[in-house]
Amino acid sequence: MSEKIFIGVAWPYANGSLHLGQIAGAYLPPDIFARYHRTKGNEVLMVSGSDQHGTPITIKAEQEGKKPGEIAARYHRQFLESWQKLGISFDLFTTTGTENHAKVTQDIFLTLLDRGYIFKDTLSQPYCPNCKRFLADRYIEGTCPYCGSPGARGDQCETCGKPLSPAELIEPRCRICGTTPVFRDTEHFFLKLSAFNDRLLDWVKQQTHWRPNVLNFSLRYLEEGLKDRAITRDIDWGVAIPVAGFEDKRIYVWFEAVIGYLSAAKEWAASSGNGGKWRQFWQNSDTKSYYFIGKDNIPFHTLIWPAMLMGYGDNLNLPYDVPANEFLTIEGRKLSTSQNWAVWLLDYLDKYDPDPLRYLLSINMPETSDTDFSWREFVRRNNDELVATYGNLVHRVLTFVYRNFDGRVPDPGEFDAQDKAILSGASKALEAVDGLLYGCHFREAIRAAMAVAQESNRYLDDKSPWKVIKENRQAAATSLYVALHVIANLKTMLYPFLPFSSQKVHEYLGFEGSVEKAGWKWQ
Repeated sequence: MSEKIFIGVAWPYANGSLHLGQIAGAYLPPDIFARYHRTKGNEVLMVSGSDQHGTPITIKAEQEGKKPGEIAARYHRQFLESWQKLGISFDLFTTTGTENHAKVTQDIFLTLLDRGYIFKDTLSQPYCPNCKRFLADRYIEGTCPYCGSPGARGDQCETCGKPLSPAELIEPRCRICGTTPVFRDTEHFFLKLSAFNDRLLDWVKQQTHWRPNVLNFSLRYLEEGLKDRAITRDIDWGVAIPVAGFEDKRIYVWFEAVIGYLSAAKEWAASSGNGGKWRQFWQNSDTKSYYFIGKDNIPFHTLIWPAMLMGYGDNLNLPYDVPANEFLTIEGRKLSTSQNWAVWLLDYLDKYDPDPLRYLLSINMPETSDTDFSWREFVRRNNDELVATYGNLVHRVLTFVYRNFDGRVPDPGEFDAQDKAILSGASKALEAVDGLLYGCHFREAIRAAMAVAQESNRYLDDKSPWKVIKENRQAAATSLYVALHVIANLKTMLYPFLPFSSQKVHEYLGFEGSVEKAGWKWQ
């Protein structure tokens, strides 16, 4: 019986190009997961979109002398190009700038307000006397009180991942002019997170299948006690607050961006011609919901978004899993768009094929700890493993069969112990990779598949069909038949990671259609 799998993917800010850290952390893993489940025959809905609101976009617009909408549109087009070239297979990649998203966001806001989970209060906020405006989020910087990083923002420290309020910053300054701000009172709406602390704690303790970093991070927040947080800002770019008297303020981006998972599902359903289709993935208790993010977004997806869902009701599914990755680094530093410290995805794709990058980021995926990127490691992994192991196996078997058996799968003779062992090993590996991918253990899964390729090369070296064929054509035919069967199943195991090359191998072997349609089964 097929499963229903909802995959929510972190919404990238539309303020800069995508870099490899974002791909390794939040965008390649869900694509691997989605391709695997589709091949298994499961129903998958994978959604995300450009986060077009918030201060990252307005700061970029001010720097370039453009309107925020122009900046957002430019990078949204870039994102779509990037997904197409890298093979990230969203069912819908939309934006937070749609009327649909605003409608869904305002509905949740008003429902939570009506139920007492959103309330008004006065907040002391930084105000720049030079720029003559309140400094929301990234308009203010200072030193993090938790880790001591000098570049912490008014909403979060990028170094340690701690959510912050501007008042917590040490030696705060206006990001635009460097002026030390003064604090003034301003009225805002708050989400009553404290009302959900006990309920969330009980729920999180049950999520024993979460990665240890995600579970421990979430439990630590809950045990410290959640604080009510402002969900509106003194800015004019974003989703309007649907309450009279607040026309000059907007709903804060961290509140409305996570709602995008639901609004995107509704947009996808409407575009399919069945407006209620989203309910299959949101109001079906058998559906499993996965959220793929970087570790700096853990509390928003394991605490804040579940609290919002609990408060809103309507039988909406809570997250089943939040397989957050650690960071990809260069020289030990996290890649960052705002700090211009990155290897940009489109720069790579302009020069190289996508699968070698997908391979490197998969086999070095930062699942449990930060992973450092280097071009030396990229070249080594590509040449010594992807080409020399998997590529070499496919190339020498297929070219030899084409030349010596008229391009047809040779008829085998009787299998000996070595033949049976390699076939059995490949069959077990197909099952093992299945289980690893189901549990979101992507690095282990690709390593298990590559181990089959390594063992198959050793098998061929022992059998040496290119030598044996001169004296015993049947023996050569048998070993090549065995190798072809292993390759046929290797391209299935590796398809979620290497979709472009796996599809080529699929066709080289004479299969019709796509790898996905062929299914996750022994071939």
